[in-house]
Amino acid sequence: MAEGTAEAPLENGGGGDSGAGALERGVAPIKRQYLTTKEQFHQFLEAKGQEKPCRETEVGDPAGNDLAEPEAKRIRLEDGQTADGQTEEGAEPGEQPQTQKRARGQNKGRPHVKPTHYDKNRLCPSLIQESAAKCFFGDRCRFLHDVGRYLETKPADLGPRCVLFETFGRCPYGVTCRFAGAHLGPEGQNLVQEELAARGAQPPSIRNGLDKALQQQLRKREVRFERAEQALRRFSQGQPPGPTPAAAIPEGTAAEGAPRQDNCGAQQVPAGPGTSTPPSSPVRTCGPLTDEDVVRLRPCEKKRLDIRGKLYLAPLTTCGNLPFRRICKRFGADVTCGEMAVCTNLLQGQMSEWALLKRHQCEDIFGVQLEGAFPDTMTKCAELLSRTVEVDFVDINVGCPIDLVYKKGGGCALMNRSTKFQQIVRGMNQVLDVPLTVKIRTGVQERVNLAHRLLPELRDWGVALVTLHGRSREQRYTKLADWQYIEECVQAASPMPLFGNGDILSFEDANRAMQTGVAGIMIARGALLKPWLFTEIKEQRHWDISSSERLDILRDFTNYGLEHWGSDTQGVEKTRRFLLEWLSFLCRYVPVGLLERLPQRINERPPYYLGRDYLETLMASQKAADWIRISEMLLGPVPPNFAFLPKHKANAYK
Repeated sequence: MAEGTAEAPLENGGGGDSGAGALERGVAPIKRQYLTTKEQFHQFLEAKGQEKPCRETEVGDPAGNDLAEPEAKRIRLEDGQTADGQTEEGAEPGEQPQTQKRARGQNKGRPHVKPTHYDKNRLCPSLIQESAAKCFFGDRCRFLHDVGRYLETKPADLGPRCVLFETFGRCPYGVTCRFAGAHLGPEGQNLVQEELAARGAQPPSIRNGLDKALQQQLRKREVRFERAEQALRRFSQGQPPGPTPAAAIPEGTAAEGAPRQDNCGAQQVPAGPGTSTPPSSPVRTCGPLTDEDVVRLRPCEKKRLDIRGKLYLAPLTTCGNLPFRRICKRFGADVTCGEMAVCTNLLQGQMSEWALLKRHQCEDIFGVQLEGAFPDTMTKCAELLSRTVEVDFVDINVGCPIDLVYKKGGGCALMNRSTKFQQIVRGMNQVLDVPLTVKIRTGVQERVNLAHRLLPELRDWGVALVTLHGRSREQRYTKLADWQYIEECVQAASPMPLFGNGDILSFEDANRAMQTGVAGIMIARGALLKPWLFTEIKEQRHWDISSSERLDILRDFTNYGLEHWGSDTQGVEKTRRFLLEWLSFLCRYVPVGLLERLPQRINERPPYYLGRDYLETLMASQKAADWIRISEMLLGPVPPNFAFLPKHKANAYK
């Protein structure tokens, strides 16, 4: 989600800029007394706030640098020369630039986010889980079974407090916890707070996990998709998918290859045809057998998705993880959606992909988003999810602009593949018991809008709700979202509800968006820059949040992360990396009290400024080294040779 410079003024922006706002279009209008230079900014941070240089600066730098355009944000050329003609260190002044290259897109060559090992000597899980039986592998186990030896080589604790121990009375990670000093006895035993344990304090249940038995069946391709295959056969015969007439199935018999039910309610998945593999072990189901398990719902009987007027947190790749969604729920998000999951990876039983479907108990209205390019995989995946996960809706991603997805025919490419798109929507609708929604863009090419033609078709295909991002694939995140076109599309989609998405960073932006007639708004980058935006919209006010309050939000995120990913070395470093990815967006926020004109607009990048205290200045830094410093305030020192490169490119990170 690389940020781009806006090329057009925001419509109905609420008046002209005053004071510092006249510096340059696209730059946040910060009060003059807070502006500074790049050198003074970094000198102040290096001095750790002990000496504060003079913040009163002129609008123009004597050396000719324009303060409104921070040097770190300028376009850099391949030979090291900046766009304003200055030569960077190490470049020859006489060389002429051949092509301009803006730092944008993904950092595809960054270090792998999963180290090959977190601990050189890892302790056997049978010793960590005290209730577990003896190690199943015995002498063949490659992990340590000597707790004393493990403690000798274990890295030092990262802090004196374990959030899991303090919250739930017991840390399930025992001696491997990186905060183990808080709950280890003199002989290395894991202590328990009896009071908390007696009150029944337990970590919140996370729903939608992948069962090991199901994972094995998916890997061996032993799972049958009868409803999906039935819908696909109808497509091959040129018929629209629909329920099989009752007369077509003889009474008391099941379709060939259909899952069998034993008397305990367990579902037997038969082996594939032509193989001698015995039937797989039964997949246990919960509760008694009801009509819902054997009788297909008609479209009119499906659960309704009524979220008109609610605030919808967009599915955000990488940053839209479960701990972040918990933060947004706390600030007032009504609807949440998991990160985009690739249907083929789900069908293969990949744990990393299934992790994107997990749902916290605070997420009362929750959906998952699928990406795929073909009707067979998408329909089968939808049937699999309808059996195994607990969601309120399933969303199809038809807005992803990245080449990896687009060139395979998924994401935005489906807008130009109407036949495949129709088969995907109709097929998924046939096998799902929950509403189906779609997220689209205005089109693929910048000046060729397609959404207004697709919306009536989506309505006829049975889609319950559509979210429209007001940009084309070619635009990515450059220029502003076209809310005038979204307003036109509201009429084309009626009576199907249409949500709008794009450039919402304040309650004024949200109010203008609702005036277009949309059923609701989806918030994406605005939530990354300021997750308290949901509170601002609901209370219709600007929140001049302090730096200490923002640090408390980050601390809550790390606590949620340790709870979700674990407090051992692997969990701590995973939490740290997701925190750093989020900080690459949070640094773009400008505090309300520093702005000459309210509100900040999402296309306005901040110039260099000194905040009202050291922490506020540190949070404004666009250097990855300063983000790491913030992470060390919350998670302790980074491991040796630690390196972080954000997922998305930007000159400021260098």
